[in-house]
Amino acid sequence: MARYLKYLDFVIFPILAIYAVHLFTWYGGVGISPDSIMYTSAARSLQSSGSLITFNNTPITDFPVFYPIFLWSVLATTGVDPFAAGPVLNELIFAAVVVLTGLITVRFRPTSHVYRWLILATMVLSPALLEVYSYLWSETLFILVILIFFFACHQYFQRRTISALLIFALVAALSSITRYAGVTLIGTGGLLLLLDLKPPLKRRIQDLFIYGFVSISFLVLNLARNIMDTGRLTGPRETSFTPFAKNVYYFGTVICDWLGLTDKSYSYAPVITYLIFAGLIALLIINFRKKKLGSFENIAVMFAFVYGAFIIISSTFSRYERINTRLLSPMYIALLLSCTYWVISIIKSLQQKTKYALTGLACLLMIGFCYQEYLTAHERYEGEGEYGVPGFTDDSWNKSPFAEYLKKDKSLFKPGVPIYSDANEALYFLSGDKVKLLPHRYFRNTIQAFYKVPHYYLVWFDSMDNPELISLKDIIKVENLKLLKKFDTGTTEDGIINGAIYEYDSLDNPTLKESDNKQNP
Repeated sequence: MARYLKYLDFVIFPILAIYAVHLFTWYGGVGISPDSIMYTSAARSLQSSGSLITFNNTPITDFPVFYPIFLWSVLATTGVDPFAAGPVLNELIFAAVVVLTGLITVRFRPTSHVYRWLILATMVLSPALLEVYSYLWSETLFILVILIFFFACHQYFQRRTISALLIFALVAALSSITRYAGVTLIGTGGLLLLLDLKPPLKRRIQDLFIYGFVSISFLVLNLARNIMDTGRLTGPRETSFTPFAKNVYYFGTVICDWLGLTDKSYSYAPVITYLIFAGLIALLIINFRKKKLGSFENIAVMFAFVYGAFIIISSTFSRYERINTRLLSPMYIALLLSCTYWVISIIKSLQQKTKYALTGLACLLMIGFCYQEYLTAHERYEGEGEYGVPGFTDDSWNKSPFAEYLKKDKSLFKPGVPIYSDANEALYFLSGDKVKLLPHRYFRNTIQAFYKVPHYYLVWFDSMDNPELISLKDIIKVENLKLLKKFDTGTTEDGIINGAIYEYDSLDNPTLKESDNKQNP
C-alpha cells in the first residue's frame, strides 16, 4: 500500500490541473484570440475541403500545420468543433504535462518526493501555464511535445541505438511544425550530440547526420508548402524595431512577473536576464564535467538556454509581439527545473543538522513561491470569473449588441461583394463570413489595390483599432463611405464592443478622381 501512496501525487495534481483550467474556462469557454481563429478555421477547412485554408481564403503559413491538424483530428473523430472542445482539450493536455513533469523529476539523481510535490504544485498554480491553458493556443500542445522530447532525448543517450535516435529526431521534427520555435528543440538535440564525446568519431558524425536530416524534414516540407502556396516561408514578416538591449529587458520583466515581483523590480530586469543565462551556462559546464550530458536535468537546462536565447535574438531581427509570458511559457517548466534540481544534491551532501535546516528553508521558499502564484492566479480569476477569459468569448463580446447583430443578421451584405474589417478574425468568429483584413500601412501596393476595389463593405470595430492597419480616418480621406449601421450602446468603461458597418460603391461616387483613388494616406 505504501508503495502506491508515494505516487499519489500522480493522481492528485493532474486532477487539480484539470480543475484549475476548468475554473478559468467554465464561464465563457476557452479563450479565443486571433491566432485561435486561424487554427480553427484551418482545421474546419481541412474537414470540409481537405485543405488547410484559413478564414481569409489563404493557406495557413504564419503558423505551422500540426496544431490545426491536431484540432482537425479532434473534430473528425468526435464531431465537436474546436471552440467547444477547447476547454476539455486543454484540461487533458495540461494534466498530461503535469504527469510527464512528475515522471521527469522521478528520474532526477538524486530525487525527492517532497521536491516533486512542490514542483507539481508550482506548475498547477503557475499564472504563466494557466494563461496558456485558458486559450486555444498551439503552445498548449507545444509544451507537451517539449516534455516528450525530453524523454526521447534521454532514451537515446541511455540506449544509443538507431531506433532511439530516429524517435528522438522525429519528436524534434514534430515540434518544429507545432511552433516554428520548435527549431530550438532541433538545436537542443544537435548541441547535445555535438558535446557527446563518448561514441567514436565516426559514430558521432553518423548520428549527427541522421538526426539533422530527420529533425528538419517536417519543417522543410512545411516551408516548401508555404513557398508553393504563397511565395513566403512563414508568412509576411517585418524587420524588428526592438533592439537587443530592449529584448533583454523585456525577458527580465517576464521573469519578474513569474516571481511575483512588483513593477519596481523592472529596473533590475536586464541584470536578472544575464544572471539567468550565466547560471544556465554554469550548470551546463558542471553537467558536462560530471558526464551527465544526457540526464533529464541537463536536457532541461540546455533547452531553457537555447529557447531563451532564441526568443531574445529572433525578436531583435524579426518583428512579432513583444516578449511576454505567452512567448516564454514553453521554457517555464525547463527553467523551473533548472533553477531547482541542484538543490536536492546540495542538501543531501550536507551533515544531518545542516541538512534539516536547509531543507526547511528550501521548502519555505518554494511554499512562499506557490503562495505568491496562488495570489496572482486568484486575482486573475476574480476578474475573469465574472466576464470570461479575455478574447472573443468574454462579456465585452457576449453582451455587445453589435456582436449579436453580426451573429444573426446577414441581410445587410449583398452576395459577392467583398467585406473588409479592422478585425477580420472577430467577424469570422461571430458570423462565419470570410472577411479580408484592411491593408497594413507599411505595404503601399496592398493599400493602392484596396483603393481600387469598386464596391465593398467595411465592418469597423471601434476598440479593435490596429495602428499597423490603415484607419477609418485614412479611408474617409480618400473614399466616401456610406454609413449603413452604427452601434454605440456602451461607454468605454463598460468594455462593450461597439462599431459600425459602412459601404463603398464607386457608382455612388462619380466625382471621385482616379488619382485620389490611388492615394496612400
